[in-house]
Amino acid sequence: MTPPRARTWRRAGKRAGARGFTLVEVLVALMVVALGLTALMLAVSGTATASGILRDKAIAEWIGLNRIIEVRLNLQKLGTNTDKGELDFANRHWRYDTQYFDTEIPTMRRVVVRVWPGSAAEKASPVGEFVGFLSTSLGSPGNSNTVDWTTGSLPVTTGGGRNGQGQQNQGGTTTVLPGPTQPTPTPTPTPNTSPK
Repeated sequence: MTPPRARTWRRAGKRAGARGFTLVEVLVALMVVALGLTALMLAVSGTATASGILRDKAIAEWIGLNRIIEVRLNLQKLGTNTDKGELDFANRHWRYDTQYFDTEIPTMRRVVVRVWPGSAAEKASPVGEFVGFLSTSLGSPGNSNTVDWTTGSLPVTTGGGRNGQGQQNQGGTTTVLPGPTQPTPTPTPTPNTSPK
């Protein structure tokens, strides 16, 4: 005869209508939930990182385009080849580097502005690089048909270095950059009042 405790143990294990999860099933379910939550956290983290990068790129674009406009308006003096600066924008510190390059057109220069966050290392790649053009052959807005785009620069035989108005050539002549041209008014036709 079996003791009463063993009988209850056997009966509990052999219940026909009992439903439930075993320990292994619970552990497998917890592993599936943990993997799902990990994937969700990685997706949320990636989205937050991408949002921060896009924010930095948009702010860098504003800074770069503002710098190109400053150069065009001559609010900042043109450097010979490059100039650097720092500013606070959108509650952050930023650095920029403006470089000037000659083009095939003597009166036109290419302006390249690179922008970094203030905390970036000196040799780090910039968040944004922006290109604009600066020329004295540009007319007022809406009057591009009145500017003579075929004219070049005027040679002057005086020596001298770069003073913002000329550029020293190898032959000792200075190329003078002409000022903005004024549009010439087009004459209005007068009605023909002669009798036929």
